[in-house]
Amino acid sequence: MTNGLPAKLKPAARVTGQRQDVWSIINEAAAASPQQPIVNMGQGFFGYNPPDFIINAAKAALDKVDCNQYSPTKGRPRLKKAIADAYSPFWGRQLNPDTEVTITTGANEGMLSAFMAFIEPGDEVILFEPFFDQYISNIEMPGGKIVYVPLHPPKDGPTTTSSAANWAIDFDELEKAITPKTKMIVLNTPRRLLLFLRLIRLGIPPYPLPSLLLTIKTDNPVGKVFSKEELQKIGDLCVKHEIIILSDEVYDRLYYVPFTRVATLSPEIERLTLTVGSAGKNFYATGWRVGWLMGPAPLIQYVSAAHTRICYSSVSPLQEACAVGFEQAEGEGFWDQTVRDMRGKIARFVAVFDELGLPYSDPEGGYFVMVNMQKVQVPADYPFPPHVASRPRDFKLAWFMIQEIGVAAIPPTEFYTDANAWIAEDYMRFAVCKEDDVLEAAKERLRGLKKYIK
Repeated sequence: MTNGLPAKLKPAARVTGQRQDVWSIINEAAAASPQQPIVNMGQGFFGYNPPDFIINAAKAALDKVDCNQYSPTKGRPRLKKAIADAYSPFWGRQLNPDTEVTITTGANEGMLSAFMAFIEPGDEVILFEPFFDQYISNIEMPGGKIVYVPLHPPKDGPTTTSSAANWAIDFDELEKAITPKTKMIVLNTPRRLLLFLRLIRLGIPPYPLPSLLLTIKTDNPVGKVFSKEELQKIGDLCVKHEIIILSDEVYDRLYYVPFTRVATLSPEIERLTLTVGSAGKNFYATGWRVGWLMGPAPLIQYVSAAHTRICYSSVSPLQEACAVGFEQAEGEGFWDQTVRDMRGKIARFVAVFDELGLPYSDPEGGYFVMVNMQKVQVPADYPFPPHVASRPRDFKLAWFMIQEIGVAAIPPTEFYTDANAWIAEDYMRFAVCKEDDVLEAAKERLRGLKKYIK
């Protein structure tokens, strides 16, 4: 018997034997905390609605018969055209909405479709560590092997607030990770980056790793935006070794320094690049689950085929609303306002860490702030439940903050391999995409850390 199931009904290995994930631990701890209501700065969902012109478009779509029925599996024509029109200026040419754009049920399903389309058992996929945890299962389901390549933090990270730009790639290390089995690389920029400061501070050298798939993702907790020069080097390696680039650019409208889309660097790089987008991130609607992939027709056709077999089509009325969002966003001044608002929220929030003397990453994109809490000393005899006591220090910090000061944040070791989880154990990730009154409430509670800072 396995959890009450007879041996014949044994579940697949891909969904068994997994420890409780970070989202469950933090959300359950927050619900049970004596400090209510909890100020949730953990998961990256917005604390406010999309703008009225998009909400109104969603309401209007519900009155249309066709918007309440199946959409074409590759997406509603209006949304594909709106996306192609919105991104063509960045590409310097007109994108073909019928062959170079496909709509997916959120960016995550889009990435799963890309892996399912090209990864077979034994193929290798390169991930930059730290990584978004959903990548792992998405790559492993089709039988892919993950190869990790670390980003290197600034040496003074534990003591000094610095730009996320200081997180660096060792390109010799990256090239050594490429093998004949490497099929994709995942890029994340602006990255949901986690910090390696302790690794460098302790003088531990990075580890060499082999790979087959390289994915580039842009929604990093540190908020690093890869420079044009970095992306060019990555792109050149992929062209040299014939590797597909999966560029996760879900925060592509939230950047505060010059941002280069890797597919625009050259025709040779574009030929190998699949770019991932998210209406949830663009329009403050993470629950809508509308995403897309853009890329050359020879790649997109197979992503579309995989998407068709995973979920057939995506929610119709919200696709229509997202089409209106793209059609009207520029005229409404929405993109510029989004950047101004988020930069203001970041500045508002990090002021408390300046007060407390806790160093943090200054994000170049996205809405995550990574804070070094090495100075925060949790009482040695603090009672942690077994499932937290067995995890790295950042899980204990997260539990302690929830229980004692009523603020939820995410422990970043969840985004590391077990061997390197200790690297991020002094850090905490905060999502600042919340209403200003929530940010102020969080700051007031975080001041309660003063008595624990040594």
